Parts: sequence; structure tokens; C-alpha cells
Amino acid sequence: MKRSLVPDIVNLQAFECAARHQNFSRAAEELNLTQSAVSRQIAELEQQTGVQLFERIRRRVILSDAGRRLLSDVRDLLVRSERLMIGAVASGQMKGSLRIATLPTFGAKWLVPRLKSFISQHPDIAITVESRSKPFSFSEDSFDLAIHFGQSAWAGGVTAFLCNETVLPTTSPALAERIACGEIDFLHTAPLLHLTTRPKLWSDWSQCWAQPLENAYAGLRFDQFSMLTAAAISGLGVALLPTYLIEDELQAGVLVPVLDAPMSTENAYYVVRPEEKRTNQIADLFQQWLLSQVSQNQPG
Repeated sequence: MKRSLVPDIVNLQAFECAARHQNFSRAAEELNLTQSAVSRQIAELEQQTGVQLFERIRRRVILSDAGRRLLSDVRDLLVRSERLMIGAVASGQMKGSLRIATLPTFGAKWLVPRLKSFISQHPDIAITVESRSKPFSFSEDSFDLAIHFGQSAWAGGVTAFLCNETVLPTTSPALAERIACGEIDFLHTAPLLHLTTRPKLWSDWSQCWAQPLENAYAGLRFDQFSMLTAAAISGLGVALLPTYLIEDELQAGVLVPVLDAPMSTENAYYVVRPEEKRTNQIADLFQQWLLSQVSQNQPG
């Protein structure tokens, strides 16, 4: 890392504030500085970047093209810096901290409802849970542990099997009753609901159960399991939903199986740890707890 290219956070704050107000004097008031101090900080940033960040027009300052390109990244960096400090303050009096990445729906429907158990056992560990839909680089995102769905490979990570996934054809009680009464032929005419990231799921299910579906690719599509679940509850169609996602809905009776015909998908859930943090004892504790939760109540 070249120190000459590392910006002063104070200069970045001055730049963001001046860009927002389009006025150095107002930026100085907000930052409790003099106008000359703000001008000097921005001049230092311009010298460091080698580009003019503002165009001076009468009493206003307007971002140059280079300034506009830089602004969004600066704002992102300032927000991340603030979060870093808030996290440090929050975990300052705790024994340790753990930053976890999880799939959004898995986190909301399976992990978070069970998290109280871990917290009660380890109240002195500060936990941060963030959602990630796709694999990421541990070198860029400093997570201690991630929950991943797919295959066991992860660049720069060490994976451990967590659980398989089982999907079940489910819908609302009203639509299920119409199917049971023969008003709708489930295998050929029932409206099917799809997840955009798994377009072949109904086709795979039909092959698994040797039940040809002429409409395997027809029907409404959604890019999140949460929306797919809501559509099934609303009676818009039949959805293949992972059983771990709909435990509460099945228990409450707002979703019911159309057929007792589950299918295990080819992918699975894994716990992933960055290679350089494989000896993290707090992550060890959390991974062991995760595996105990699966053994007690296996999703799917």
C-alpha cells in the first residue's frame, strides 16, 4: 500500500460536505471549520488525485466530471468508516466479535429465529449479521464466517457441510382444495410459480417423480424466495419451496403441501471460513452451534 495514495479522511469529509452543499462556506459551518480550512483540504485532495474536483462559478462550486465520479466512492468509504467505528465501540466491552454473512432468506427465516440460543450461551460476543446473495472475496469483505448455498468450492475459503435442501410443492389452502377436488389438474393445468435463479426446478422435480409437466416453465417468476412464498400464500400458484423456509407457514396452515413429494436439490448449505481466520475460536463456537441446530431440527 502506497501511503501517498491513502487519502486523509478529513479531506474526504470536506469534499463530500462541499459537494452536498455546493458551497464551501456552508460546508465549513457544518464541519465547524473556517472556509479557508475547507478550501485547503479540498486543494490537498485535488493535488493528491491530480484532478480538479470543483468548478468555481460565482459564489457556487459545482462538481467537475471527475468530482462526480469520485463522490459516490467517497460517500461509500465514509459510511463504511462510520460503521467500522460504531462496530468497534459496540464490541469494545465485549469478549469478542463475530461478523457473519448469510443468504437473506436463510438469515431471516432460519438463522435469526434461532440466534437467541447462541446469544444466551455467549452473551459477551458482539454479533453482526449481514446479507449477501452471492459469493464474495474474503479479502475485500472482512467476514469471519459465511453461510453459502451451492457447491463446496469457495476461493480463499474453507467450507464445511451444513445441511441439504429439500423442496416441497406447496400453495394456499384454498388452491390446494381446488386441486384436491379436481377443479384443477395439478400436473398439467395448475399455475406454477418459479424462482428466476432456478428456472429448471419444476422440470427437475417432474423428472425426479416421473411426473411429466407440460407447464414446467410457464407461470409467474420471482427473484426472491420471500416473494415466491408470498405468492404461494396468496394463492397465485404452486411453488417448490425449501421446507426450512416455510416451517412457520406450514405450522400456521397458511401454506399446505399439494403432494407429499419432496425433492432434494443438487446443492447444499455450507459454512465458509476465510483461510487466514481458520483458527478463530469464536467462529469455531458459532460453527459448532450451527451444526447443533441442524442436528436438532434439520432444515428439509
